[in-house]
Amino acid sequence: MSKEAQDERIKEAVREAYGGIAQQVDGSGQRASCCGPGQRSSCCGPAADSAEVVLLDEPLPSSRFYSDDELAGLPETVTGASLGCGNPIAIAGLQPGEVVLDLGSGGGIDCFLAARQVGPEGRVIGLDMTPDMIKLARRNAHKLGVTNVDFRFGEMEEMPLADGSVDVIISNCVINLSPDKEAVFREAYRVLRPGGRVSISDIVVDGDLPQAIRGRLDAWAGCIAGALDEGVYLNLMRAAGFERIEVVSRDYAEVEGAEAAQMLAEDGDGAAEALLAETGLTPQALAHRIASIKVRAYKAG
Repeated sequence: MSKEAQDERIKEAVREAYGGIAQQVDGSGQRASCCGPGQRSSCCGPAADSAEVVLLDEPLPSSRFYSDDELAGLPETVTGASLGCGNPIAIAGLQPGEVVLDLGSGGGIDCFLAARQVGPEGRVIGLDMTPDMIKLARRNAHKLGVTNVDFRFGEMEEMPLADGSVDVIISNCVINLSPDKEAVFREAYRVLRPGGRVSISDIVVDGDLPQAIRGRLDAWAGCIAGALDEGVYLNLMRAAGFERIEVVSRDYAEVEGAEAAQMLAEDGDGAAEALLAETGLTPQALAHRIASIKVRAYKAG
């Protein structure tokens, strides 16, 4: 299979998983998970093999990353579709009047929080490649009466925005889902104005992952298989032109170790466990290599 075909296969698996989440959240008003039975309600763990969407009796994932003041007034069709691994708004330093782009905007939670900070003179653009998420986000905007947010359909590897058209880019646990992160960072640099900045929450790994995991589509949709080594991730940002790159936080505790271990335990032919055994790693040791980070960087002014 060609790289182009494989990349499209990955995108379709991700689109299917998150489209299912959007449909359930929008239809029931209840939170959903892309992580499959027994998993916590966040994108940051392995998804069910069939991209099955299930309801979980757990605290909303949004409450782990956002303050009560931030969540105040947001309906569950917003908070229930919050599938990130952090809060990029917390390190973005948004100012009134700025134009903000959210990569992988989902149900819109980060867009709506950004809209409050940039005010009516500012503007927020939410970009997502899943039609059902775009529909959900637009309905949420109407429900909230938010008029300075524009949700657009498109892929972050080829952003439908003009050169130098935004001040700030935010993204929450989405860039790891792209099979072509080099293109994502290149496009991010292109659409930023001189002196613009990015504020990203994402999943990275310390080292590499076994190919048995890298090749699993459910693990791609679950934010694991696409995660790069942190050094590789930051080097891609540098290669795109970003400067003053800073890892603001790194938290291994935000990714449950049991999730990676369960993925390996459920591997039918034992290929993943066998490969780990060759490297001397246990499933738990692998899990401890996965981290949620917050990164800030700038485009030269």
